[in-house]
Amino acid sequence: MQRTTLAAVIAGLFTLPVQAAEIPTLDEIVVTATRTARAADETLAATTVITRRDIERTQAQSVQELLAGQPGITIANNGGAGKATSVFLRGTQSGHVLVLIDGIKVGSATSGTAAFQDFPLDTIERIEIVRGPLSSLYGSEAIGGVIQIFTRKGGGDTTPSASFGLGSHGTRQAAAALTGGGKESWFNLRASHFQTDGFSVQSKQPDADGYRNTAFTLRGGHRFKPGSELDVHLMRADSKNEYDNAFGPVNEINEAESTQLVLGASLKHRVNDFWNTRLAAGQSRDESDAFKNGVYSSTFNTRRNTLSWQNDLDLGSRRQLTLGADYQEDKVESSTAYTVSSRDNTGVFAQLLAGAGAHDFKLSLRHDDNSQFGVSNTGNAAWGMNLGAGMHASLSYGTAFKAPTFNQLYYPSSAFYQSNPNLVPEKSRSFEAALSGRMTGGKWSLNAFETRIYDLIAGFTPVSNISTARIQGLEAVASLQLGAWDTRMNVTLQNPEQTSGANTGKLLDRRAEQSLRLDLDRAFGTWNLGGTFRAEGRRYDNLANTTKLSGYGLVDLRAETRLSKDWQLQAKLENLFDKAYETAATYNQPGRGIYLTLRYQPGK
Repeated sequence: MQRTTLAAVIAGLFTLPVQAAEIPTLDEIVVTATRTARAADETLAATTVITRRDIERTQAQSVQELLAGQPGITIANNGGAGKATSVFLRGTQSGHVLVLIDGIKVGSATSGTAAFQDFPLDTIERIEIVRGPLSSLYGSEAIGGVIQIFTRKGGGDTTPSASFGLGSHGTRQAAAALTGGGKESWFNLRASHFQTDGFSVQSKQPDADGYRNTAFTLRGGHRFKPGSELDVHLMRADSKNEYDNAFGPVNEINEAESTQLVLGASLKHRVNDFWNTRLAAGQSRDESDAFKNGVYSSTFNTRRNTLSWQNDLDLGSRRQLTLGADYQEDKVESSTAYTVSSRDNTGVFAQLLAGAGAHDFKLSLRHDDNSQFGVSNTGNAAWGMNLGAGMHASLSYGTAFKAPTFNQLYYPSSAFYQSNPNLVPEKSRSFEAALSGRMTGGKWSLNAFETRIYDLIAGFTPVSNISTARIQGLEAVASLQLGAWDTRMNVTLQNPEQTSGANTGKLLDRRAEQSLRLDLDRAFGTWNLGGTFRAEGRRYDNLANTTKLSGYGLVDLRAETRLSKDWQLQAKLENLFDKAYETAATYNQPGRGIYLTLRYQPGK
């Protein structure tokens, strides 16, 4: 797909005929952009919210499928469900995305990325994606942005629910839950199982590479009085993955058994009419055992303990001051010996949100002190203005950083890889200009951004802070009610360019320059019908840009109907035209597939 074609699509996006009937466009309440609950339009940040209804409407089979094609996101996946998945946000590295589950930082301290492929989809209530630097609120990793997953909460009458699914590649899944708690309490007990026989991930090894995931979640809490509540949550997902190694022998059988665990608790209390305080503690674990031809080969377990204290002060006249402190401890337990196997980080932060007339302002500052690499200071400043007639403009500037991983610092060196204990954090500076508006039946936004990354970690012999990069991009997003059709559309154009070294002027690997997603849905009596068109331009699988991956376009169709008050049947035809494509070199992606889901949800 050519850039000029996508530019024409953007122009046409805002000239579509809109139904004259007035359709309410309620503000989404988001937490991630400011660490406080605010309307999305007030955050001065580019934010996408995926709700539970969106998850069920699209009939996604995994978190990576749900994220694919969202504004600013490119996915690289090594062969379908359960396979290693990288998420690139606004053209930055996969390790430049901070991932939270119910406020708890998750991810591997050795690889530096989160295992999106292992997060159970059934447990998710909503996902907030904030694009742009947020290290001034969260510390390391938030160069490209933050993705926060919120699990399902419960409350109300005690209610059971269940779902069952079957599909192509021997896919079967089941989930059951019990929720309730009444008016002042809540609980959500949930179990799910997903399994697929898979397909041949690499053509050189014509065997099916399967995957299974069994997950358990528990969340509960109580509201003692308005503004004071206790919330606890637990998520555990155990998986087994069969995979092909692109560099291994043809007949080698590779398996990995993994565990993702997130445990957390938070206590919120309204001290008085203008002071709210919150104390939260949590632990996340990323654990994996690898096997070759049925024989154990390695263990990589990482553990992250976190503690946070946040205070929100209402200063009146549209002013709010947030003061807080975070503590984080990372530990590595592995069959591979690391010179250093633990580190800790203390961060303190402050944020001021203010408004005067048609203007809104945001200023945040953070100081991090890490036991490995010392001090990092980051900041963010944003200004927004209400232009009238439903339009809003904003400008922002932010700095961010990413701490080196344990692999980059201390992994035992070999002929193919040499770690470097003298690495310093990667740093970035980002600028953004945005224009958004509301219209009868919908809303739209345009965001132009530039991110410059310094001390980019690259190379293998040794790993070094030798590279710089510049990423320029434009995002266009619109949601419109066109007659009986509910439409959502977004287009991303970006140029993730290396700006130093032998590869100066070439693209960063595995990031598409252009992407587009269009969702159409319509109700016909008791039926809801819809479809998704998703397209991505070319990308390269290596920094030298010698391995090209062609662009592609995919069409999915879906239907759902209510069999009775409590029972719903869904069907999805994925990759309608059986398009063959790759998002990582030599790794096949699923072809055409059919999936059926039966849901039992009383009261919905």
